[in-house]
Amino acid sequence: MADRSGAGHPKWLRRFHQSEPGAPRLLCLPHAGGSASFYFPVSKALSPAVDVCAAQYPGRQDRAGEPFADSVQELAQGVYDELDERDRTPTALFGHSMGALVAFELARLLENAGRPPAVLFLSGRRGPSAGRAESLYQGDDAKLIEEVVRLDGTDAAVFEDEEMRRLVLPPLRADYRVVDTYRPTPGPRLGCPIVVLTGDADPRVTPDEARAWARETDGPFECHVHPGGHFYLVARQQAVLAGIEAALRRFAPGAGAAL
Repeated sequence: MADRSGAGHPKWLRRFHQSEPGAPRLLCLPHAGGSASFYFPVSKALSPAVDVCAAQYPGRQDRAGEPFADSVQELAQGVYDELDERDRTPTALFGHSMGALVAFELARLLENAGRPPAVLFLSGRRGPSAGRAESLYQGDDAKLIEEVVRLDGTDAAVFEDEEMRRLVLPPLRADYRVVDTYRPTPGPRLGCPIVVLTGDADPRVTPDEARAWARETDGPFECHVHPGGHFYLVARQQAVLAGIEAALRRFAPGAGAAL
């Protein structure tokens, strides 16, 4: 990712703002049904001290004509393949909900290549060892809509419009299939620091399930519980971003000067 304008990576990665030379990088992975633009406010708030980029999954927005991914691992591999192996910029990963799984698998790929992330931020998702069998993607549209509205991820009014339902539901169902069928890639525990964030009223993740991520690393581990539900990070943006900046200062080599 030597081209900080993002022009060299038009398929998987998006940038919204310029960053300072030498700034640490925060690579963001969206939730189920989400897109890179979800992280525009993060980029606006952290730039130029942090080089914020976000993944754009196939099958949505400007990639609407492409087939959906079949697995979390396929999404992680797609992002990984666009990272410049020569670039040694300290890079942290941030994934929310489904994005946490993608970030976890991407961290595995990076560690296997000898380029571990400076820190792995995992938000709104229980650890793999605390998984439970689910098949929401197999339900009818009404059930899927009910679940998404319950999580406050999409305004209920969106689903009242037939055209919007046709746009929103296919990627949403595809992503839920990817999540519900996810099985972690076998391998050793990570060595990078893991910082977990979750909402205390998240109907999908208990604080104990979020802390189960501690079993996935031999490195430092932190868990921060914020007030709020599944999308606590929207209402708590200032506190979440302050925590990200603090963790980057602790774990990203050379980040202190930029931050």
